[in-house]
Amino acid sequence: MGNTYSRRAVIAGTGAVIAGTAVAACGEVVRTAEPPPPGTPLGTASDIPVGGGQIFAEQGVVVVQPQEGVFKAFSSVCTHRGCAITGFGNGTINCDCHHSTFSMADGSVTGGPAKQPLPQFDVEFDGDDIRTV
Repeated sequence: MGNTYSRRAVIAGTGAVIAGTAVAACGEVVRTAEPPPPGTPLGTASDIPVGGGQIFAEQGVVVVQPQEGVFKAFSSVCTHRGCAITGFGNGTINCDCHHSTFSMADGSVTGGPAKQPLPQFDVEFDGDDIRTV
């Protein structure tokens, strides 16, 4: 007798694999971006509005200005599933992939499903130019 499988067994087995994959996909997977090398140019401070920010996707950084003259830099990779940060609003850094939000002030989670804060990066200013440290 060879290995024979009923159509029902194959379909049931396939369904179990798909269900297991879906459950695994819903778990928290913390992902972070490595900080760019020191001295990496990001942009200009004058382009970052108060209460807003700018995404530097190629460098893996977002720079925000939560209040006048205060600039913060964070990873542009959401810590929930590794999606890209998509925007800013009401004092938050937003990921539209699963609707996580993070504080502009310190990168802490303000709305889930993310559970880990955004890693903060150091930046310096050369006149109006922003560079990584």
